[in-house]
Amino acid sequence: MFLAKVIGNVVSTQKNRHLVGHKLLIVHPISERGRLLSKKDVITLDLVDSGVGDVVIVVQEGDAVQQMLGHSEAPVNTMIIAVVDDIEIFD
Repeated sequence: MFLAKVIGNVVSTQKNRHLVGHKLLIVHPISERGRLLSKKDVITLDLVDSGVGDVVIVVQEGDAVQQMLGHSEAPVNTMIIAVVDDIEIFD
């Protein structure tokens, strides 16, 4: 799992039939303090109704995604599983 910030939407008129009705978002990995971690953005499946600007928790494990979807038919290995409301760090 990793933290990320949602930076955009993916619009697709053609997609795998198992993804029809699901929202695809672009996220950018961040640190626990909100700093950008890499220059590589990730396309994720969103089932928790997050949106651009949200900080989210992303899982990047095929088995976990299949469990969340309830099947293994969709070609997905990255999914947003939570919207982060707050982060507290105790130094």
